[in-house]
Amino acid sequence: MEITSNVFTVVNVLRIFIVATISFFAALIITPFWKKVLDKYNFSKKKVAREDVAPIFSRLHEKKQGIPIAGGVIIWATLLIIIFGFWFLSRIFPESPLAKLNFLSRSQTFLPLGALIVSAILGLIDDIWSIKGKGEKGRGLRMRDRFVFYALIGLGGAWWFYYKLDWNFINIPFFGDITLGFWYILFFVFVIVASTFSANETDGLDGLLGGVALTIFAALGVIAFVQERLDLVVFISSIIGALIAFLWHNIYPAKFFMGDTGAMALGITIGVIAMFLNVPLLLPIIGVIFVIESGSVLIQLWSKKFRGRKIFFSTPIHHHFEALGWPESQVTMRLWMISAIGAILGLILFLVDSRIPPLFR
Repeated sequence: MEITSNVFTVVNVLRIFIVATISFFAALIITPFWKKVLDKYNFSKKKVAREDVAPIFSRLHEKKQGIPIAGGVIIWATLLIIIFGFWFLSRIFPESPLAKLNFLSRSQTFLPLGALIVSAILGLIDDIWSIKGKGEKGRGLRMRDRFVFYALIGLGGAWWFYYKLDWNFINIPFFGDITLGFWYILFFVFVIVASTFSANETDGLDGLLGGVALTIFAALGVIAFVQERLDLVVFISSIIGALIAFLWHNIYPAKFFMGDTGAMALGITIGVIAMFLNVPLLLPIIGVIFVIESGSVLIQLWSKKFRGRKIFFSTPIHHHFEALGWPESQVTMRLWMISAIGAILGLILFLVDSRIPPLFR
């Protein structure tokens, strides 16, 4: 029995690393083709600067004018190619070892995949609008409209959990599950809106969101593995492989930016997976940079409204550090380090609190 369990574990670990590796190389192959598309159609904002609302940001990022956005397509396009490619191969060759690499499953990956696709398309539309100078002051969707779309996607996920899965509880670390009843729907929407808003706020420096998302997905992947949700682990590993390839070209100095099509997709997918794994209350620790970034924006808005002055030179807080004279790459690397620490602490809390399945004892 123990030998069988060990073989089962080894097979699934290999499955995870094989898919992650294929995703990495697939994304590397996709990148030059997508970069040519971005350059051909001038997929960059006409004006990066925002003198009217953020003069410090304008001064710090004026040199980035003309760099293409919507590089996040590389991440989710790779995932779609991999997940549907292996699903198709599993149907053609059901007895082949390739069939075991299929990770498209109704029980584990349908919902995060659906949320990712919808949010990626919405984000791409937003990017196109900002490029063409449409929307609020020519910058794409208004923040109010974004929140509405985030909430609608959250409502879709909440409906699925509440009515289809009969899921209306959350786990409080070291206390157990508590039933929220109908309030679960509102809580679900809040988590989705918060994670997506935070991801968009974090996407402001070369490689910042990509690196932070990498540590968050890695932590969620470990949690999913412990919970034996192995198709979801492979799903996450595919995103991680594509993210690493994306970062290869997105770290300072970036050849392209992630854009809303990447930030929205990553933020919403992170929120959905956290809810699926029933660890939403660990997400603020695992995604501590998300909390810091979005928190700095909210604090700044509150201070300007009620105190008439700013607390930070510029927000999100990574721009504050830039204004203090920190080099951009230094800000990014330090926030990556904090993100990694948060992910490790979140994992420690999960593992200490969890009843580890027999397979991992």
